Amino acid sequence: MTIRPMDPVRALERMMLIRAYEETLIDLHGRGRAAGTCTSVGQEAPAVGVVSALTADDLILTNHRSAGHLLARGADPGRMLAEVMGKQDGYCGGKSGSLHISAKELGVVLTSTIVGGELALATGVGLSRTMLSKPGLNKPGIVACFFGDGAATEGRFQESLNLAAVWKLPILYVCENNQWQAFVHRKETMLADGIAGQAAALGVESAVVDGNDPLAMFDAASAAIDTIRRTGKPFLLEAMTYRLRGHFEPDDQGYVDKAELAHWRDRDPILCLRARLEREGRLTADGVAAIEARVRATMEAATAFADASPYPGLDALTTDVYA
Repeated sequence: MTIRPMDPVRALERMMLIRAYEETLIDLHGRGRAAGTCTSVGQEAPAVGVVSALTADDLILTNHRSAGHLLARGADPGRMLAEVMGKQDGYCGGKSGSLHISAKELGVVLTSTIVGGELALATGVGLSRTMLSKPGLNKPGIVACFFGDGAATEGRFQESLNLAAVWKLPILYVCENNQWQAFVHRKETMLADGIAGQAAALGVESAVVDGNDPLAMFDAASAAIDTIRRTGKPFLLEAMTYRLRGHFEPDDQGYVDKAELAHWRDRDPILCLRARLEREGRLTADGVAAIEARVRATMEAATAFADASPYPGLDALTTDVYA
């Protein structure tokens, strides 16, 4: 299967939309209009790069920093805001908030606020995909699973990847290594430099990628996905990135080394890609202004939609509830 090359200007706009969405959410929370949430500010590149390499038949499972993954998949920002605000026009009728949102029409099976929970669930979905495939027919799409480096310290990481390797499951595991496990730096919880080596020890092919470069992420994801489709075996991508805001809103990051934070702010994926496109003559100041205007209009319309959406009635209390 041939994947079209990524349009870098479109990638920039998609990352700017993700950033604007989360900044809107932060503002709404500060004014008491939305619940606190875990943002992915600074981590937009893996979401845009990897999701752009997927097809409509592929499924996504992700974690509590899921906004970028959903928006990269084409989720409606208005319905996402409505969901976080507990409104009935949200993707899950206002019942999931930002931590458990799913959008089946987009192939987003679910997000999991349980650290590492998405790993085990994605492995189960991958198993179901192989069971549904039949001899002589095209196999259904792959499963993409996003998780953080903190999840790699959980036992379910080894268990899930081991089963996927043994059973040859078509899963792309994407570790967004943002350096922080809640309020603890990764260097305090593991001696290894990264996660990819653990995957190799389990027989899972892996690659380490600059997680602040969406084009590098797209290329690496495309190659990994091609390998998965050809072999049916799992693959792990480790995206080296950084979250520029606290673990949740509000979190003032008082525990973060200021020099480290400044270093990664200089590597902000949006600023870096914008500067690159301007150097290469692929984007002008007017072009940037046009993107900013479109993003601003999108978020204004999304906020208005979410504000206008009603809260669910009491009759919704027992719908979508299973025993």
